[in-house]
Amino acid sequence: MTHRQRRIAATTRTLFTILTTSGVLAGAALAGAAPAGAVSDTGQIASGVTYRQFDVTAAKGTVHAHLLTVDLTDPHVHVDLLDPGAVAARSPVSTMADAAGAVAGVNGDFFNITETQHPGVEATGASVGPAIAHGRLLKAAVPTAQRFGPSLPPGTDTTDVLGVGVDRRARLDRLALVGTVRTPDGNLALRGLNQYALAQDSVGAYTAAWGPASRKRATCGSDTSRAAGCSTDTFEVRIRGGKVVDTADSPGSGAIAAGTTVLLGREAGADKLRRLTKGERVTVRRQMAASASKVPYRFAVGGYPVLRGGEPLAGLNDTTAAVRTAAGYTSGGRKLLLLALDGAVAYRSGMTIAEVADEMRELGAVDAFSLDGGGSTTLVARTPGDKTVSVLNHPTESPERAVANGIGVFSTP
Repeated sequence: MTHRQRRIAATTRTLFTILTTSGVLAGAALAGAAPAGAVSDTGQIASGVTYRQFDVTAAKGTVHAHLLTVDLTDPHVHVDLLDPGAVAARSPVSTMADAAGAVAGVNGDFFNITETQHPGVEATGASVGPAIAHGRLLKAAVPTAQRFGPSLPPGTDTTDVLGVGVDRRARLDRLALVGTVRTPDGNLALRGLNQYALAQDSVGAYTAAWGPASRKRATCGSDTSRAAGCSTDTFEVRIRGGKVVDTADSPGSGAIAAGTTVLLGREAGADKLRRLTKGERVTVRRQMAASASKVPYRFAVGGYPVLRGGEPLAGLNDTTAAVRTAAGYTSGGRKLLLLALDGAVAYRSGMTIAEVADEMRELGAVDAFSLDGGGSTTLVARTPGDKTVSVLNHPTESPERAVANGIGVFSTP
C-alpha cells in the first residue's frame, strides 16, 4: 500500500475558514495543540499559489503535512530568498515574509545555530550552503565537515542547492565558488565568501552582505572536524577602492561599508595576506560555478537532495524521524512544491528522510530537496485581503524560531 493510499482524508473546512475562525495568526502559540481540521481540497492563496493540508501514515505514527504548490509558469508568481537583511543574522520566517511582501513561504537552509564547541565564540546564525537572492550572490558554502544538520546522504555536500533560474524553472544543482585575489605579488585563490567557516590555510572575503557579526567563527574548526579549536594564526586586510586601507592580526566585527571587502586568512592564507601593505592595489573577483545549469540563478538556497529523477537517493536515513521541511518540483521545474510537517504534539513523531523522499515522489516531485527541520520547520501564507502572513503549521518551538533564510513566494496583481 502506498503512502497516498494510506493518506487519511481530513475534514473539508476551507483554508479561509481555518485562518479566520481558528485564529492561526502565529502557529507557535498553538505549539502544544493538535492542528485545526485539515483541508482535503485546494485553497488558493494567490494567482498560481495553492495550499492544502493532509495526514500521512508514517512508520512512527500519523503526521500532518502542509503543502504549498507554486505554478512558476504564472507570470504573476515568482520565488526568491527570504533573508533577515544580513548573512550572519536570523529572523522568524513570518517576519522575513512580511518584510519582503511575500504571500507565502517556508524556512530554508541549516545554519550555525550554536557554538558550544567553541566557548566565547559568537554563533553567527549564517546558513551552511550557498545563497542567491534577487540574482545576487550572497554567500558560498562552508566546508562539508563544518556543516550543521543531520548526516548527508552519500555523494552530497554543502554546495548542493535548490534554485530557480532566470528562465523561471526550478532545478537541483551545485554551486562552487570560483574566486581570485589579484595582488602585486601574484594571484591568491579565494576560498570563501561570507561564510561562518573557512577551509584551513585559506583566504575568504566578507562584504556588506555579511552584516556586523564577528568573523571569529570563520577561523574555528578544521577541514575534518567542526569541533576543532580556533586558529591563532589569522590576518585580515580591508580593501576599499581597489587598495589596502587597513590590516589586523585577528578577525574583526562590525558593519562592513558598501564597496569595502574584508579579506580574512587563516594559517597559510594568513601568511599570504601579511605580505600586503597599505596602499597596495588588490582586486577581488568572485563568481559561482554551477555544475549542471548554464542558466543564471535568480534564487538559490542550500540543503541536500533526497530525490533525483523520481528515485530516492541511495543511503537515505530510514531510522531517525523528525519534523521536516522539504521542497521539490515537477513539470520540468515549472511547478514547485513546498512541504512542511506539523510540529504539534499529536504529530511530532515526524518522518525519516527516506519517508520524506517517498512522500515527495507521491506528491509528484521528480527531484526533491531537504531543508532545515525540527524547531525550524515553519510554513506561512497570507490570505487575500490580509496584510500579514499567518503561520499555518505548528512549529515545535514557541515563539517561532528565528532562522537564517527561507523560500519566499511572491505574487503581483
